[in-house]
Amino acid sequence: ELLGDEQSGQIETIGFTLYMEMLEQAVNAIKSGKQPGDDLVLNQGTEVNLHVPALIPADYLPDVNGRLTLYKRIASAKNEADLKDLQIEMIDRFGLLPDAVKNLFRQTALKLKLTPLGIAKLDASDEAGRIEFAAQTSIDPFTLVKLVQTKPGSYKLEGGHTLRFFFNMRTMDQRFNVIEQVVTELQKEPNS
Repeated sequence: ELLGDEQSGQIETIGFTLYMEMLEQAVNAIKSGKQPGDDLVLNQGTEVNLHVPALIPADYLPDVNGRLTLYKRIASAKNEADLKDLQIEMIDRFGLLPDAVKNLFRQTALKLKLTPLGIAKLDASDEAGRIEFAAQTSIDPFTLVKLVQTKPGSYKLEGGHTLRFFFNMRTMDQRFNVIEQVVTELQKEPNS
C-alpha cells in the first residue's frame, strides 16, 4: 500500500489536495536542508471532504512513483479540460477508471468550481453537508437568507460563515448531484 492507516486518516481529515500540498512542501523543506514544520504556506483552495474513496488504487496502478506523479498532476490541474485530458491518458495507459479514481476526478473538479466562489470548505456525508465560506466570497448574503427562508427543511445557517444542507446523499452519485444543486442555488441572483 502507498499509504498506511495513519496517513489515510490524515488525508480523510484534511482533504487529499491539501495533504498533497503539505507533503510536497515537507519534501522540499527536507531537500533544502530545513526541518519541515508548522509554517507551511498552503494554497487557499477549497478543502473538499465527501467521505467517499477518492484515490488511485494500487491494483489499478501498482507503481508507487507513477501514482504519486498522477496525484500531483491531478492536484495541479487548472481546469476541467486538464482533468479530462488526464482521465483519457489514464484510460489509455491503465484501462477503465475504477470508481475511486472517478471520485478523485469528480472531487478535484468540484474543488476547481468552489474555489473561485470563495468557499473555504465543503464536507458532505450520507444525510448532511456543510459549506464554510471564506472571508472573501462571491456568494450574495441575500441569496443565502432567501434559500434558508424558502427551504428551511433543507438549509440552515450557522454563524455568519457556515451553511448546512440536509438531503439523502447515500450514494456517491447522489452526493455529487446534491452538491451541484446546492452550488447552483448559491449562485442564483437573490431576486430570481
